[in-house]
Amino acid sequence: MLRKRWEPLTKATIGKIPEAYGYYELGDADGELVGRGVGVLKDEVKEALAYGDGERVRWERATSLDHAERLAAQHDPST
Repeated sequence: MLRKRWEPLTKATIGKIPEAYGYYELGDADGELVGRGVGVLKDEVKEALAYGDGERVRWERATSLDHAERLAAQHDPST
């Protein structure tokens, strides 16, 4: 898991997210991990907000989709 502070999953937070590839994590109100993924960060997190997939978010920007997938593997909570 990322060692970054959770941000509220809101439109205001989405405004701060870069339109770049990256890895993101979604959390519930208590900060427990409820989802994770890779892709274009802004698009992925907008979709999570629309579907109510979490209450908090944190992310790490990547230089490419391949880099984002490596970040996801590195931060896999099951390993």
